[in-house]
Amino acid sequence: MKFVAWYVKISLLSAMVGGSMELFMIKTGFYDKVTVLESEKRAWENSAEAQAVRDALNPWRHQDAETRKSS
Repeated sequence: MKFVAWYVKISLLSAMVGGSMELFMIKTGFYDKVTVLESEKRAWENSAEAQAVRDALNPWRHQDAETRKSS
């Protein structure tokens, strides 16, 4: 119990650093930018073009499908 004051100081310092990082991200519009980027990424991943790219980059796609059907 002799290190309790040290742990309290470290936890308060950590909370202050974390809070200041969150405040910085809110003030700079970080979350708005990330939300837009994520929605664009999900829209592209669900497109036909993305499916064609995935199929072209996976030469084993037919063998994977057969393995899943047989097991």
